[in-house]
Amino acid sequence: MGRVFVSAQEVAERAGVSRSAVSRTFTAGASVSAETRRKVLEAAEALGYHVNHLARGLMLNESGIVCLIVSEIGTPYRSALIRALTQQLQLSGKIAMLINTDRSDGSVDLALRQAIRYRADASIILSGLPDKSITQLCLKSGQRLVLINRDDDQEGPLRINLDDAAAARRVLTAFVRAGCRKLAFANSEAGTPSLMAREHGFVAAAKEVGLDVVVARHGHTGYDAGRVLAQRLLTLADRPDAVFCATDLLACGFMDAARHQFAMSIPDQLCVAGFDDIEQASWTSYDLTTFTQPVDQIAQAAVAWLTEATDPTGERAQRVMLHAELVWRSSIRGG
Repeated sequence: MGRVFVSAQEVAERAGVSRSAVSRTFTAGASVSAETRRKVLEAAEALGYHVNHLARGLMLNESGIVCLIVSEIGTPYRSALIRALTQQLQLSGKIAMLINTDRSDGSVDLALRQAIRYRADASIILSGLPDKSITQLCLKSGQRLVLINRDDDQEGPLRINLDDAAAARRVLTAFVRAGCRKLAFANSEAGTPSLMAREHGFVAAAKEVGLDVVVARHGHTGYDAGRVLAQRLLTLADRPDAVFCATDLLACGFMDAARHQFAMSIPDQLCVAGFDDIEQASWTSYDLTTFTQPVDQIAQAAVAWLTEATDPTGERAQRVMLHAELVWRSSIRGG
């Protein structure tokens, strides 16, 4: 049996009031007497009536839908960011629609076009992985757009980035103070702007103090890639005594391989740093020195920008740069 939808007119007839009285009852700030409100709410409860916010929003050319365009959903950092964003969107009366961009076929484009047909008001692209054509499609559809950890150089969207290069410099300083001189950077092959900013920042900072960095990249940004990178770097004739891993997941895989396959002591023989401060980084088996991703600040900045009224002066902020806080743990000597 199909679902029966109750109309506002049916509520009005049961309550003995006008259709407009029903509308005013469910409109914040509208004028309606206490007795009329009581009748309408009792009738709505009895009939199982709910306001069709989508239809009402479309009449105002606003659906309340915000697309979250995401890759690597299963990683702890991305999950935390999705949680923070959906909480902020719900507090703002918005509805999140999730689009998974892990696949490289036409399904991503199809899903986004379907979301646009649902009249999504805005989109938030959560990583640097999805193709830039997605950004163009969102803008052409008239959406407000927030880009997180991307380097798209165009007018219109809000860009939220972290000071990745500055964080890399802090890691370099920590390694040098710990007496490390043989440095390596472990990265994935994703090539996202944030990952590459950490890599370039670390290499540049080392060069300034006269040190070289061996850079190794492999696969996706996950635990298994970290293990492979450890096998690659720790079998070098002149193996590193300090490794900055682009993410905590890479660092966890790297540390496990270093200990169990190469019998290395951390931090006595090898200092390791990561980035993201995922839950696993604080586990006793890792106790990883890393940087906290300010997910709550990212979510608040994104949703505030999407929900504020259009600035008539055209001076709405186009970029937010946030600070990644260093979390000292025992994976670097002297922390």
